[in-house]
Amino acid sequence: MSRENLVLGEGVQIADDVEIGANVVIHDGTVIGAGCVIQDNVVLGKQPKLARRSTTKREPLPPLVIGSGVSICSGAVVFAGSSIGDNTVIGDQAFVRENVQIGSDCGIGRAVCVENQTTIGNRCNIQSNSYITRLCVLEDDVFIAPCVTTTNDNFMGRTEARHELLEGATIRRAARIGGGVVILPGIEIGEEAFVAAGALVTKDIPAGKLVAGLPARVWRDVPDEELLNNQ
Repeated sequence: MSRENLVLGEGVQIADDVEIGANVVIHDGTVIGAGCVIQDNVVLGKQPKLARRSTTKREPLPPLVIGSGVSICSGAVVFAGSSIGDNTVIGDQAFVRENVQIGSDCGIGRAVCVENQTTIGNRCNIQSNSYITRLCVLEDDVFIAPCVTTTNDNFMGRTEARHELLEGATIRRAARIGGGVVILPGIEIGEEAFVAAGALVTKDIPAGKLVAGLPARVWRDVPDEELLNNQ
């Protein structure tokens, strides 16, 4: 275990058996549970630096809380006000904003960005380079393939009215999203739905349906043998 160039803020709580790499910065009040691995160049518990025109609330955030058995890989940044459940892995160069709740046994891949006020359930898998925008909800057992993009603003920064209409995606239990999919604001993807790679999702998707295309449309039911409850 290397703790070379470790920077600790005030009131940090670290269990005795945590492994910490080189050049790690842990900000005030961060709590790290037993058996965690914190690799090189990680930043934990960072308070956000907001742009002048940002719509995010400017208030002090509670400390970051990391459960037991969590691995946070090289170069990742996890902000204050968030929580990471037991045995979750945060990949190299991943970015988890403030007020994000991530459940247990999740895999957050390399260079994934999870924006603020997002909730991710247990056993979710979000693969490399995906973007989970602010205000998304991912229920348990959701699978997100590489390079998926979610959105939350139909006005793309124009008009004041947009602030009351911001809404991320809601992805229900055990839904699967293929590589390169784009999901428009406020979309709900039903339980056990399957979105084929490269689709553009412009409308809600019913539970248990396979969709594909630009824009995505229903092609068929997800086969019974592929449903999570039948595994």
